[in-house]
Amino acid sequence: MATFLYKLGRFAFRQRRFVALIWVALLAVAGVGAATAASPAADSFSIPGTEAQRAFDLLDQRFPGTNADGATARVVFRAPEGESMKDPANKAAVERTVHALQSGSSEVDRVADPYTAKALSKDGRTAYAQVSYKVTGFELSDASKDALEDAAKDGRDAGLRVETGGSALQAIPETGATEVIGIAISAVVLVITFGALIAAGLPLLTALIGVGIGVSTITALSSTLDLSSTTSTLATMIGLAVGIDYALFIVSRYRAEITEGREREEAAGRAVGTAGSAVVFAGLTVVIALVGLTVVNIPMLTKMGLAAAGTVVIAVLIALTLIPALLGFAGARALPRKARKAGKAGKASKAGVAVEAGEAHGRDAAAGERPNMGTRWARFVLRRPVAVLLTAVLGLGVVAIPATSLELGLPDDGSQPTDTTQRKAYDLLSDGFGPGFNGPLMLVVDGRDAHAGQSVKSAAARVAKEVRGLDDVAVVTPPTFNKAGDTAMLNVVPKSKPSSVETEDLVHGIRSTTHGIAQDTGANTLVTGTTAMNVDVSQKLNDALVPYLALVVGLAFLLLMVVFRSVLVPLKAALGFLLSVVAALGAVVAVFQWGWLSGVFGVEQTGPIMSMMPIFMVGVVFGLAMDYEVFLVTRMREAFVHGERPGEAVVTGFRHGARVVTAAAVIMISVFAGFIGSSDSMIKMIGFGLAVAVFFDAFLVRMAVVPAVLALLGRSAWWLPRWLQKLLPNVDVEGEGLRTQLAGTGTGPADGPDVSAAREAARV
Repeated sequence: MATFLYKLGRFAFRQRRFVALIWVALLAVAGVGAATAASPAADSFSIPGTEAQRAFDLLDQRFPGTNADGATARVVFRAPEGESMKDPANKAAVERTVHALQSGSSEVDRVADPYTAKALSKDGRTAYAQVSYKVTGFELSDASKDALEDAAKDGRDAGLRVETGGSALQAIPETGATEVIGIAISAVVLVITFGALIAAGLPLLTALIGVGIGVSTITALSSTLDLSSTTSTLATMIGLAVGIDYALFIVSRYRAEITEGREREEAAGRAVGTAGSAVVFAGLTVVIALVGLTVVNIPMLTKMGLAAAGTVVIAVLIALTLIPALLGFAGARALPRKARKAGKAGKASKAGVAVEAGEAHGRDAAAGERPNMGTRWARFVLRRPVAVLLTAVLGLGVVAIPATSLELGLPDDGSQPTDTTQRKAYDLLSDGFGPGFNGPLMLVVDGRDAHAGQSVKSAAARVAKEVRGLDDVAVVTPPTFNKAGDTAMLNVVPKSKPSSVETEDLVHGIRSTTHGIAQDTGANTLVTGTTAMNVDVSQKLNDALVPYLALVVGLAFLLLMVVFRSVLVPLKAALGFLLSVVAALGAVVAVFQWGWLSGVFGVEQTGPIMSMMPIFMVGVVFGLAMDYEVFLVTRMREAFVHGERPGEAVVTGFRHGARVVTAAAVIMISVFAGFIGSSDSMIKMIGFGLAVAVFFDAFLVRMAVVPAVLALLGRSAWWLPRWLQKLLPNVDVEGEGLRTQLAGTGTGPADGPDVSAAREAARV
């Protein structure tokens, strides 16, 4: 692996114009594809194999005109204090609005008049008109949305308060200026880390190119593959984070190789051969975690995972090829000003960079340099490993406590910002009709296989009667039958709000009750609706969590065994990841469910955590956590293989890697935190969760738990049974084979006698 990547790095450095041209061409092709692509056909959300989804599918078959997936809107009217919606003037204003809604767009399927549908509150001050469309919310034309807004103005002109909610108002989420701020912070961190604008700009440039190719490709395929806008946002989020980090590690290693006295092409080859190997395996862990989301069998989650994984693959390829090519263009400008001045005092190399006096100066300076922060911290941990380990674990455990109160659900208009018309319509309906009115349940009674002597009408009547007698039921509407007369549909309005535990219990109660009716009559009843969909999604995700963890953690464990040639190091990595992800979930619950510091993060409405959040965080955070494990511990493994004692190897790993890993973590945190400013509650929650998880994993787990555990394990940390050594391939991540090969050919400086003797003594 290291030898192949070494050759790839040197090739990219030599053929830099060709390599750069290929990537620019790919970006142009992807951009043209995105610009000419058709709009997405839909933004559907389906959960195969669940009762709620089977009910939707049955509705499409038996009630072909209903279009269960079509967009809906609720136009809510509120009369002024002291007036009623039954007043002639107010009634006339509502009827004008209803007529405007019916004639405003050809995409409108039907509009339910509030007075005909008896959609008036008990106090008479609130009414609503239900609008059903022939297309989904993301397919709805701007003209239809404008007509909906114009119709609402007619009611407001008459003195009524009019607000609109529903899926018809779906829009592509906006992230705002905070995303740009995240990138700006990344740029500042890179400048501080490298001390050179050119070196700092390379990771940003290559990350933007990678994200541009990835997101443009997603946009070009969105219509064909039915990809949602959230898919692009997630790919942007992860692509930026890993793209900057992977480039950062390659550039840092390149500069270290230059300092050790190597020519630029050789330094580029060695940087890609060593740090590039870590990039490949770190990228593989992220890809495994993201692709593994397919086992959940939720199409939306699968597409998000695959699209983000594709963006990560692009980031890895760019780091291995475009970075060394751009380093070739940058020349000495990729080095700090001090190093460039020192280089001018010596003899220039073929590439124009000093490799004699300047590099000797660099080696002497390196040999006499004071211990950096990473070195001092590693030595502190080695002196007090138990105290550091207990402090970090207990701290993460305290933060994880809120996760025990985790409640799951899907976002609805109740999670919208309080100043939006969707949220105002939601609140008006809750005040006028009860909190459960925003999440009605839909019951579909299938009488096609009813027992002899049983009819769907009698079965539906029995279902309505028994469901009406359950706790927490406010209203059960009369059944509606299809033309064939073999299927009935009725709505149930709970007394509690859609996201409450009481409403979830009601769903289970209805299913239990109707199961008994099905056994007696043969008419099967299915429960669906947004609330029922929430229940089914949560259950499906809970059922998939253990198999998903087993698959992803198992594959990554094997991968890390190959990388580190150890059993205990991968085990420690997996356990440390569990600590960080549970603590991150605790922080998400504290902010988004309990409301702690909600004002700081712009959370206007607390409520259940998005159903997909736990398993999504497990997948993404596991992949990203393994990045820092690979980059930090690989350097320790490299030092150990080259003859250092276990404790010295930990210090060496921190001396060379702590600064870079810290910078990478700060960059990733700032990129993720930039999405907290999104107008979409789902994106906001994902951005916060990932930023907090990376913080916990990078600074507590990898910087504290990892060195403490390695200090306690000592040499046994790198133990691997002999029979397993024979089975596992040797991928040479630490570059030992590459170093031996280059020393034999005389390419670049080889190990000195002191290093060789130390390595030999360690083996003995």
